[in-house]
Amino acid sequence: MVKNDDGVIIESIPLFAKELIAGGVAGGIAKTTVAPLERLKILFQTRIEFHNIGLLASFRRIAKTEGLLGFYRGNGASVARIVPYAALHYMAYEQYRRQINYHFPAMGNGPVVDLIAGSLSGGTAVLFTYPLDLVRTKLAYQVLDAPKLNVKGAMMSDQAFRGIRDCFTKTYKEAGIRGLYRGVAPSLYGIFPYAGLKFFFYEEMKSLVPDDHKKNIIVKLACGSVAGLLGQTFTYPLDVVRRQMQVQRLQASNSSQFSGTIGTLFMIVQKEGWKQLFSGLSINYLKAVPSVAVGFTVYDVMKAYLRVPPREKAAVEVATKKRELQTSTLSSSQSAS
Repeated sequence: MVKNDDGVIIESIPLFAKELIAGGVAGGIAKTTVAPLERLKILFQTRIEFHNIGLLASFRRIAKTEGLLGFYRGNGASVARIVPYAALHYMAYEQYRRQINYHFPAMGNGPVVDLIAGSLSGGTAVLFTYPLDLVRTKLAYQVLDAPKLNVKGAMMSDQAFRGIRDCFTKTYKEAGIRGLYRGVAPSLYGIFPYAGLKFFFYEEMKSLVPDDHKKNIIVKLACGSVAGLLGQTFTYPLDVVRRQMQVQRLQASNSSQFSGTIGTLFMIVQKEGWKQLFSGLSINYLKAVPSVAVGFTVYDVMKAYLRVPPREKAAVEVATKKRELQTSTLSSSQSAS
């Protein structure tokens, strides 16, 4: 009886809501899985001392000064950001894909559609959730000193953020809405190609898998791993620029201010060399492989659990509903006249 009730409830959920739920769950699980590596990546990108001592020494330093929870500093804001971000990202991808198929049927269902839909959905999700990413980065940037529990690298002690709400409040008071969107330009520059390439490679990899193995979890994980690896490689320097812009006001040395995306890019190259644009890339590989793999896999599993119809069937249903709505509207207008 319970199973039947559950089935009725699931069937009553609108398609877009199912995609939102599946995407949000996938994003939250994937992000928590790689939270320690995400913290280290941000420190590698923004702090020279961590970049110089290497990966293992950085692990030991955080473990010694901050303990196990130190690896998850900023993860609350990260999950708070990634759940709505991933929900919007996956749902918007499906919606954009259906709209492209409906309005431009000649494009078919090939990889170009995945590239375009993935890029547009990534940009949409970033614009809606960027302030949470900014807060997450600022919280992760803080490094506690064990004896004094001071925040190192902050301009003033009162800029130590006590949590998500405190970081939001102080950032908004200091620079308003523009402060909450600082660094959004390189985020958009990076997310358009990254999100597009991620979906492109994932769907392309799955298309090469024999039908007998398409539902295999290991196969999905492998396809997601390759997609994340390739997508990150092409767009990583823009991620470094974005992080530097986000933590600029927290850095102790503010003698030279960065002037936007291009200015920050040249400043990094001039002061630290072009290799800094790829600082933390090895960690990012370790992070991107399980993160994207887990994300895509959990999303597909959640879609199956929520009984989301195959894309072709869903596209037909949406197109049918649109035609019915147009016919109904036309009939109503004719009756009124």
